Amino acid sequence: MKKFKRAIATVVAVVFSLNLMACGAEKVATIDDVAALRGINEDTENIYIDDAAIALAGEATTSEGALAAAQSAFSLVNQKRTAAGLGALAWSEPLTQAALVRAQEIVGTFSHSRPNGSAWYTVDSTIMYGENLAKLYNTGDSVVAAWMASPTHAANIMEAGFKTVGIAVFQAENGNWYWAQEFGY
Repeated sequence: MKKFKRAIATVVAVVFSLNLMACGAEKVATIDDVAALRGINEDTENIYIDDAAIALAGEATTSEGALAAAQSAFSLVNQKRTAAGLGALAWSEPLTQAALVRAQEIVGTFSHSRPNGSAWYTVDSTIMYGENLAKLYNTGDSVVAAWMASPTHAANIMEAGFKTVGIAVFQAENGNWYWAQEFGY
């Protein structure tokens, strides 16, 4: 718990993780048409951030590039929502912490299952109700365009019931960017 509190204490208003490496040319990849969603009454057992998640969050670094990309994605998502007559999503620091864990986890296994085989929302089941993932997109506008081109990812973004969001970007040692977008009520 002390390690987690220390990690939180070093976090500024928005946390985004990115290794301090130079970004190469923009990479383009396809997003499988799979997003994760669970109902508000599903799996009501509370599961909190585990030791592995705490360790990952504690190892995260921040950069201006990741911050700018995630802020851009956040702004674009809210533009899409308000253009459709939906309310803007509020930024959630706890969802951002969960997204940070998930962005790092998907480097090894790009899946809505966690590396230990548990469900994606077990990072913190009290707040996580939708998840969009992406990899190899180096800008907020490119990742949002890809999510909006995918019916299931777009459905999460446009879900009227969602009120909060957290977005994290992680750059792996090979330079590839990994994105996690977590939604809550």
